[in-house]
Amino acid sequence: MFPWFAMGHITPFLHLSNKLAEKGHKVTFLIPSNTQNKFNHLNHHPHLIQFIPLAVPQVDGLPLGAETMSDIPVHQAPVLAVAFDLTKDQVKIALENLKPNLIFFDFAYWLPPLAESLGVKCIFFSVCSAVSTSYILVPARKLYKGQHFSEHDLIEPPKGYPSGSSMKHLLFEAKDGVYFSSEFNGGISFFHRLTTSMTESQALCYRACTEMEGPFIDYFEKQYNKEILLTGPILPKPSHTPLEERWAKWLDGFKQESVVYCAFGSECVMEKDQFQELVLGLEQTGLPFLVRLKPPFGCETLEEALPEGFEERVKGRGVVHGDWIQQQQILSHASVGCFVSHCGFGSMWESLVSSCQIVLVPQAGDQHANAKFMTKELKVAMDVERREEDGWFTKESVCKAVKLVMDEGSEVGEQVRANHLKWKDFLLTEDLETSYINNFMIKLHDILK
Repeated sequence: MFPWFAMGHITPFLHLSNKLAEKGHKVTFLIPSNTQNKFNHLNHHPHLIQFIPLAVPQVDGLPLGAETMSDIPVHQAPVLAVAFDLTKDQVKIALENLKPNLIFFDFAYWLPPLAESLGVKCIFFSVCSAVSTSYILVPARKLYKGQHFSEHDLIEPPKGYPSGSSMKHLLFEAKDGVYFSSEFNGGISFFHRLTTSMTESQALCYRACTEMEGPFIDYFEKQYNKEILLTGPILPKPSHTPLEERWAKWLDGFKQESVVYCAFGSECVMEKDQFQELVLGLEQTGLPFLVRLKPPFGCETLEEALPEGFEERVKGRGVVHGDWIQQQQILSHASVGCFVSHCGFGSMWESLVSSCQIVLVPQAGDQHANAKFMTKELKVAMDVERREEDGWFTKESVCKAVKLVMDEGSEVGEQVRANHLKWKDFLLTEDLETSYINNFMIKLHDILK
């Protein structure tokens, strides 16, 4: 396993590793040296899954000790990519020593020829949905090296894309996608990094189900003319670690399904004015709420970012917290009734198997397509209304979206709850995951023949 150096990539690669280890396979996981400790608890089969630490080289512009996207602002991703590519020699030595049958990867576009020279088969494992990758990262976009997307190129879906009208992007969402075609430091763009990885791999692998994303998977398969392996949902097992006492005690003080939980993942840093609109919108709902967010740009602490008088007004019913939190346990607590999420791919699955109502405020990249899929295709969530040109949202629009799904007797709330329950029941169907994993294993063996 050799994922991009980001928590949202390392985590699903490790979930897949656990599934392979359950079947008795040995897995070696290449990971930045100081990051390994953050993932030891997720390694459920340490006798079969071995971490091999990689030294992340120091490069100009990368803060000392930074190893993953969680350590740097999002705009510094290209600098981390330079360091990531410089681990090539360490990866080569590991492959020469290990002589694996297969290597699962994503961002290392240089890996397939290296692996092929050593007799190792490469499988591209996408940590994003088929819905989102097939919107931008396909040959139908006809973006050649040296060319760049304009924002208007990405408003419309590519030719042949399923569900075209419902997935059409707003201007601010399309602007966000332009970043994919930018080249940095004379290097390769993220678009060509990923499309090259996919084109040169033996097969493509998705954490997906045909029942949910079938048309998008079929479209992607035709675009790349490659077999697509599906792992199924790979849902994290229920945690046996109890929720931290301070949160359990706080949540126990509220009635069932009344608390709004808001979190935007491990990397998201908001602008201060939008951060304030978000928390003011939650205050305006009148509901109890727990927010887990990083301090916004330009602020050292969350406290200095909060609106004047906010803490006093919400004392006893509202908490804004900046450190890591046990999201899985929070979402399963009986008092939590709504999840306000950025719709990152991991959070998307967590929200689908929870009993919470879902409100979406996508922040970047694949989150926009994920959110459209959840609101317009599956119809299991409500999105926050935003300004088309720049994505600005108000406290009123945050409050409105939450109230629409949380108010008793709300027709919209009942509809999304019913649809959500249908998909939750499907994803938790007995043997669904086992069936997908068994079929996945058969296809892996076929690739090795």
